[in-house]
Amino acid sequence: MSNTTDHPHIAFIKAQWHADIVDRALEGFVAEAKQIMPDATVEVFDVPGAFEMPLLAKKLASTERYDAVVAAALVVDGGIYRHDFVASAVVTGLMNAQLETGVPVFSVSLTPHNFQPVDALVSFFSAHFVKKGAEAAHAVAKVLELDARLAAQN
Repeated sequence: MSNTTDHPHIAFIKAQWHADIVDRALEGFVAEAKQIMPDATVEVFDVPGAFEMPLLAKKLASTERYDAVVAAALVVDGGIYRHDFVASAVVTGLMNAQLETGVPVFSVSLTPHNFQPVDALVSFFSAHFVKKGAEAAHAVAKVLELDARLAAQN
């Protein structure tokens, strides 16, 4: 792991369910990262769905090539299963990945109460993912800054 705020190497995982919406998180992240971490490298990984994100996050973090891992997904109620269980498992898995590897893992995963693929909701969540992606870039920058301060104290 480079463990630096100057040239961070960041893995960005995107679930492909509702990719037209989820991909906006990457757009927001990259645009904001260019402003606040101009020398950052962002490597993108696509997975089928949200449930696959925690394992890949852990594998990527374990390589020690990444200073941070960001994972984005839209987990919706498909009417067949309890989407809240999936969302909870994903967030817990992402938390465990960071605790087990020591590499910060960030979630840009949303679980709306009511989602239907209609223009108004697709538009709303697409814009919201851009915003959440930008917020994730700030969170990554802040945590990497804190990590660098802790490393300097040791």
